Formats: sequence, C-alpha cells, structure tokens
Amino acid sequence: MNRDRPNRLIDRTLLSKAAKFAVVGLVNTLIDFGLFSVTHLYFGLPIIVANVFSWTVAVSGSYVMNTLVTFAAESNRELRASTYASFVGFQVGGLVANTATVFAASYLMPVLLAKALAIGVSFLVNFSLTHFVVFRPPPRSPEAP
Repeated sequence: MNRDRPNRLIDRTLLSKAAKFAVVGLVNTLIDFGLFSVTHLYFGLPIIVANVFSWTVAVSGSYVMNTLVTFAAESNRELRASTYASFVGFQVGGLVANTATVFAASYLMPVLLAKALAIGVSFLVNFSLTHFVVFRPPPRSPEAP
C-alpha cells in the first residue's frame, strides 16, 4: 500500500480548488477592474470609494460562483445568508490588502497598473481565508480511512 497516495489526493484536490478559485477570481477580477475603471476614471469617484464599490459587486458574484462550483461539496451548492456574511467578512482581509496596495502603489505607478498589482495581492489573501476558514471541509470521523 502506497502511503503517499492520500497526500497526492489532498494536493490534487487543493490544486483543483485553487484553479477553480482562480477562474472564478478571473471573472470577478474583470468585473472589479471594469467597474473600478469606469467609476474612477469616468465618473471621478475617489480611488478608495471606487475600489470599495467595485469590490462589493465582485465579491458578491464570487460568493455565488464559489458556492456553486469551487466549494460545491462543502456548501452542497446552497446559498446561505450566514455563509455569505462569513465569506464577505473574511474577504474584507482581501479588500484591505487590495485597497492598501492600490492606494500606495498609485503613488509609484499608473493607477490601473497599481490596481492590477493589488488584485494579485488580494488573491493570495482571499484564497487562503476562503479555503481554510469559510468553506473548510467538515471534520472527518475517526473511522474514516
């Protein structure tokens, strides 16, 4: 019996979830970036206001897509207000990282490049919090192999 097999299964499952999370994130990144660009550049909203608005719309879409696709097994594909609140609450960590990065980096580079950098920073924070806290798998029973 190969003792490495369970570890490879866990790694494959984690990588699959990270890939799905990244695809969902890409869709919502386009929404976030598009709304940020329009509200800041065309409507003149301040960077922080435009960023919080675009993030709020994108994170709501992210919750729905991650519940139905990425973490379908953990969520039973059921949208729940309590899970949404938890998801949004923990994604605030990503929002803080994103907003701080875009704001600070905007002094060093063009604002849209700063926004792109901020998206990368927040991906790392968001996936970690979502995977390990919001949609963590239920505890295994002692008799499970």
